[in-house]
Amino acid sequence: MTTEQTAGAVREALAAVADPADAVFLQRFFKTGPGEYGEGDVFLGVRVPQTRAVAKRFAGLALPEVRALLDSPVHEHRLAGLIVLNAAFARASGVRTRDDAERERLAAFYLQAVRDGRVNNWDLVDASAEFVLGEFLLDRPRGTLDELAASPVLWERRVAVLSTFAFLKAGDASTTLELAARLLDDPEDLMHKAVGWMLRETGKRVDRALLTGFLDEHAGRMPRTMLAYATEHLDAATRAAYRAVPRRS
Repeated sequence: MTTEQTAGAVREALAAVADPADAVFLQRFFKTGPGEYGEGDVFLGVRVPQTRAVAKRFAGLALPEVRALLDSPVHEHRLAGLIVLNAAFARASGVRTRDDAERERLAAFYLQAVRDGRVNNWDLVDASAEFVLGEFLLDRPRGTLDELAASPVLWERRVAVLSTFAFLKAGDASTTLELAARLLDDPEDLMHKAVGWMLRETGKRVDRALLTGFLDEHAGRMPRTMLAYATEHLDAATRAAYRAVPRRS
């Protein structure tokens, strides 16, 4: 029996595996209370592995159906839509299935969803930015990331930084380091974590000297959380030395 490839069918499949107790936990975990970063987000109570399993059954969703999922107030609907979009972009990027026009269409679709506020929690950003926008921009001008990094919207700035994970995996830390320097004074803890994470990956995946060079120049200005994430995999003595650098404005 062929699975109906509609947003409605995805919603039904997710509802079938939802757990109300998990919904309560996830509402707290993703800070959905008044004034918190995820204020107003709604959860069914579906864990990520289950959401991925459901999304895998709907790989043939057309973009209007994906958009319907992204327009939903329910977090798991949006995550499922993004996972389907990732898979579509990967297919359009395959050695034998490469379709540059489709890649451009999918990247534009994703960027519009970001700007429309549909990719609006840290897990949604982290599950999608590098796999669509990052991969698309690997061999293209990256001015879009500069624009996102300058946005007043936290999630757009996080998309900019997490997109560079694709570049790091390809051995290129240049954009990561440029954005990290620009975002040293970002007010959000979730950005401190994102930038620190990508700096750590710079040292792990590209060149440890690039990480330590950045730390030599900027450790005194880096927020504590950013510095902690960036130095996490350095040896204990080196880590302690950077964390002891006097703070400066």
